[in-house]
Amino acid sequence: MTGMLASVRDLEEAKCVYNGGANIIDLKEPNDGALGAVSLKQILQIVDDLWEKCEISATIGDLPADYSKINEKVIQTAETGVDYVKVGMFSERHIETCLPNLIHCSNKGIAVIAVFFADMDFDIDFVIQIAKDARLKGVMLDTARKGNGNLLSHMNIMQLEYFVNRAKQYGLLTGLAGSLTIENVPTLLKANPDYIGFRTALCDSQIRNGSLDKQAILSVRESIPVPAGLQRKFA
Repeated sequence: MTGMLASVRDLEEAKCVYNGGANIIDLKEPNDGALGAVSLKQILQIVDDLWEKCEISATIGDLPADYSKINEKVIQTAETGVDYVKVGMFSERHIETCLPNLIHCSNKGIAVIAVFFADMDFDIDFVIQIAKDARLKGVMLDTARKGNGNLLSHMNIMQLEYFVNRAKQYGLLTGLAGSLTIENVPTLLKANPDYIGFRTALCDSQIRNGSLDKQAILSVRESIPVPAGLQRKFA
């Protein structure tokens, strides 16, 4: 089963995508980069309101390759009660130095999702092996340079299938995102990721930092099949 991940910036948006049927509510500030962080205060408000209703993830921001600072922010974010903490691997140094050191967060019981970027060069087998050795919860593909093509502009379906299958061999959760449109969904479903992530497709006029559009949310939700028995009424 592939779920729907919806990226939001505040409690109002979180409630909107929850009512629209999102499986994972992802807390991210679109005005602050690819993985801009929502304030810890905002995260706490959202967790308090939606606790036990659905899964919640949060990004830690577009941080430089300093594993000490990254681990500190991961721990702070995890203490808000989110289910997953997403960490961007923005450079070769992030991958070689910060990714393996995330094991210190994993050892504290934190479910870390490493985010890799399709518009940056990296070796799929190499990064997934490190993620597995660091005992991470999952891996995700996204795009770092918004406005420079979506996920499928940088990787074809065979590459996406390979990424997902290699990660699943190690028991890692998998996600695909990156300026995706509703038209991309049938292709991405072929890769069978655990979730597909959206922000731009959920907004007015397809503008990433714009306001959410309830009908767009419902349209995206309806494009991803939900097995019988797992459906809930979307408002």
